[in-house]
Amino acid sequence: MSTLLTKNGNVYAPEHKGKKDILVINDKIVFIDQNILTPALNVIDKNIKIIDASKCIIIPGYIDQHVHINGAGGEGGPQYRTPPIQLSELVKAGITSVVGLLGTDGFARSLKALLMKARALEQEGISTWIYTGAYDYPSPTITESILSDIILIDKVIGLKIALSDHRASHPTVDEFRRATSEARTGGVLAGKAGVVHIHMGGEKQGLSYLFDIIRNTEIPVGQFAPTHLNKKDEELFRQVVEFGKIGGYIDLTAGVSGEEKSSHSIKPGRAIKKLLKNGVSIEKITISSDGNGSLPKFNEKKEFVGMSIASVSSLHQEFINMIKDENISIEEAIHVTSTNIAKHLKLDKKGEIRMGKDADIIALDEDTLKIKHVIARGKTLMENEKVVKFGTFENE
Repeated sequence: MSTLLTKNGNVYAPEHKGKKDILVINDKIVFIDQNILTPALNVIDKNIKIIDASKCIIIPGYIDQHVHINGAGGEGGPQYRTPPIQLSELVKAGITSVVGLLGTDGFARSLKALLMKARALEQEGISTWIYTGAYDYPSPTITESILSDIILIDKVIGLKIALSDHRASHPTVDEFRRATSEARTGGVLAGKAGVVHIHMGGEKQGLSYLFDIIRNTEIPVGQFAPTHLNKKDEELFRQVVEFGKIGGYIDLTAGVSGEEKSSHSIKPGRAIKKLLKNGVSIEKITISSDGNGSLPKFNEKKEFVGMSIASVSSLHQEFINMIKDENISIEEAIHVTSTNIAKHLKLDKKGEIRMGKDADIIALDEDTLKIKHVIARGKTLMENEKVVKFGTFENE
């Protein structure tokens, strides 16, 4: 048995709970209260670990539903294939749960290798899942189908596909409907979310396939998780608002700025303010990093002109930006980086600081919001801003 106690932190669960102690036994939060007595706990475990969180804000660990954990890229040639991510990169970013996926390359990149990388990261200390599929249609799978991947493989919780992008396979609406139906049925039979996580490009059709399915079938709007939706295009934004107002989840991509990195995107914090102003509920907005993926740059002729790698740290940077620059509340920022994702993906033990939930906890400096401590499944991975748990082949 392992016992951990955070003392006197300012807890957001995501709602504000005030100054509280949090008692963790093994991988679960078992008690939250003021001034939990340490001497009594020493009877249970003489090796209890105590973290002084008196100058910290305590929030749930980040859940990043879009990370290329085993590498991605390849646009521009093989030299642009990004390498697998290391555990410490995720820890430093406060990410305690991650969903891995393939991207443009569903040919040379393997879902089997992605699955094994997810298992490795889980054994190293964080919680992991993956999506089957890639940009391609028909979707690559590990077993014989999308349906059987979701039913038979514990870590597969949904399908990845691309729409409205010059690198996509451009499935017909009927083909996309069949793929969505497989993912939904697989989720129903496996007790999983079975979401369809959709890379949305910039083509004019936008979200039209999603609206077609919602209007003409009984597939619910919550089956979809379209991402990269913080684009400047006003027609797409109109569609995104409509999608959110009928109950759809809107996933924004961290680390993009219209002024600095992309002429086509706006920062998530700014996008959230626009969405809220237009009547979208904060509970239907999420953010992911697209971390460890390649960031290919194309000119107006769709010609490749350069490459960089997306950092998972952008998720935490957007958290800070939301609060300090956009006047979004801490509670709302937690919803879009953790709580909403857990709800949508049916990760029932994640996304909240409550008794019985997994002990995935971040302690932030109360003034700067810098990450001070990271706890994942009850184990300390970062302490006093220093990573203390590394991946198997990392140099400390």
